Amino acid sequence: MSEESTAVTHPFLDLAPLSAARFASIEDRVARLLETRQDVVIMQGEALLPLEGAIRGTAGPGTTALNVITGPYGKTFGDWLRDCGATVIDLAVPFHTAVTAAQIREAFAEHPEIDFVSLVHAEAATGNTNPVAEIGEVVREHGALFYLDAVASIGAEPVLPDAWGVDLCVIGAQKAMGGPAGVSAVSVSERAWALMAANPKAPRRSYLSLLDWKERWVDGGRRTLLHAPAQLEMFALEACVERIEAEGLETVMARHASAAAATRAGAVALGGGLEPYVHDAAEAAPVATTLRTPPGVAASELVTRALASDPALPLAAGGGALAEEMIRVNHYGADATVGAVQGCLAALGAALAEQGQGRNVDLEAARRGVEAAWR
Repeated sequence: MSEESTAVTHPFLDLAPLSAARFASIEDRVARLLETRQDVVIMQGEALLPLEGAIRGTAGPGTTALNVITGPYGKTFGDWLRDCGATVIDLAVPFHTAVTAAQIREAFAEHPEIDFVSLVHAEAATGNTNPVAEIGEVVREHGALFYLDAVASIGAEPVLPDAWGVDLCVIGAQKAMGGPAGVSAVSVSERAWALMAANPKAPRRSYLSLLDWKERWVDGGRRTLLHAPAQLEMFALEACVERIEAEGLETVMARHASAAAATRAGAVALGGGLEPYVHDAAEAAPVATTLRTPPGVAASELVTRALASDPALPLAAGGGALAEEMIRVNHYGADATVGAVQGCLAALGAALAEQGQGRNVDLEAARRGVEAAWR
């Protein structure tokens, strides 16, 4: 038998190289999604790559950073900033709420030397979302660089770097966009590029380096890629953006908002002691809804019971210490549907009944609550 007859073929294999022109066209489509005129760079890795690269590129020993902590990623950003030699002022708020523009303004009043602000838009891990537009106004008033993690929020709610004065806006496609996790993107303002160029500690000739992309890709007219791109992930990102364009970004965001409202309403109607973890619906993220379990019921155990009936349900317990009290309904991407929300609440209701909370569970009321709240 010849080698040719035994060769294994597959649509994912033996692909022609991805051209620089196609790579650039995908960047342009992402830029349109963000309604930005800033440079957009698609990086060949999960969003932690540009999140870390952007901080290491712009922060250094002369930086005084206001690091807002409304979930676990804020702590990570603070660690990176300190590792860069920056002076870090942490502003932590309870995970069941959001930070306010007034709190940001107070931090500037106490520390007028702040020249860098790091913030997570939507915290999928804790279910809150922060008022970036209002915060951006305060940051602009004080002339600080504004760094934003919009990985979870993009596709679920507006993300507008130009309108909000964001200098570094990092997005990933794996949540509300319903796309791949292996590539991510960052929009970079002219001011942020200038800071990187002047920063002797900014990564250069490194996978973390945004400056490499600026000097060898952007400034070169986007004709020669730095290295072989992750083809499958780039094709998946392109398909993901095409799908959003076809459905309409406003429609995609409306689905996520409906899923969040329906999950909150259905959980309250379900009973059994479940309640929204984020107190104010206006501060709840459209990408995922967190629920607090009743006293004596461990969230991790309840989720395990619920998933036994259907392991594909988008349910998870909170991370770390939150595994005792928090459940996440991850209604993003393909799971921003009535069926996914109803399936999660029905499974949680059945699991609560198994744990002795059955007298208070009303599955039919939860179903009606979801349908009534879906816009």
